[in-house]
Amino acid sequence: MKAVILLSGGLDSSTILYQAKADGCECHAISFDYQQRHHRELHSALQIAQQAGVSKHQVVNFDLRQWGGSALTDDAIALPQQRSLEEMSQNIPVTYVPARNTIFLSFALAYAETIAAERVYIGVNALDYSGYPDCRPDYIQAMQEVFRLGTKQGREGQAITIVAPLIDLKKTEIIQLGNQLGVPWELTWSCYAGGDVACGVCDSCRLRLAAFAELGLKDGVAYAE
Repeated sequence: MKAVILLSGGLDSSTILYQAKADGCECHAISFDYQQRHHRELHSALQIAQQAGVSKHQVVNFDLRQWGGSALTDDAIALPQQRSLEEMSQNIPVTYVPARNTIFLSFALAYAETIAAERVYIGVNALDYSGYPDCRPDYIQAMQEVFRLGTKQGREGQAITIVAPLIDLKKTEIIQLGNQLGVPWELTWSCYAGGDVACGVCDSCRLRLAAFAELGLKDGVAYAE
């Protein structure tokens, strides 16, 4: 079974790559250079793909900075720091990139249909404190219908399936799953800040660190703070 894996190099996407491997899939990883602030994640994506032994890993290039609208694509928008988990849960944050997962899934769908893949794996998680609108179950269900209606493969009764195995898991449960699958956490990258060392204070770092701490585990990634 062929599968396209959306691989950012982060904790969640690395876990779904290893889950796809455990599911017996021939894995074709796809990453995106959209001129994101945290461009460093692509280095981790490359390392994770190599470590996992994917059949192919591709990086798609486009520029979302020409529109901005997010702290990840516009340096004029300050990156939230030192926020509590409660603060993170109150509103959709400025790190939300407009329509990002729709763009990513569109590329993945085109790639999947081209290579006659049966599945597209995406590491969205509805229980993250961020509450991104394009990480929720109703969104994934809607995109599954797009996959069915918008492709030759789907219209002929062989729709490509979106697999989102982490969507209902807590971050601690994702780490536990990744441990079972053998994900090399030290190679992954979650920080939004854009440096060569994880900042430890952005929302993504704090969510990650809190989950490892709750489990009594040490994160293998080095942090500046």
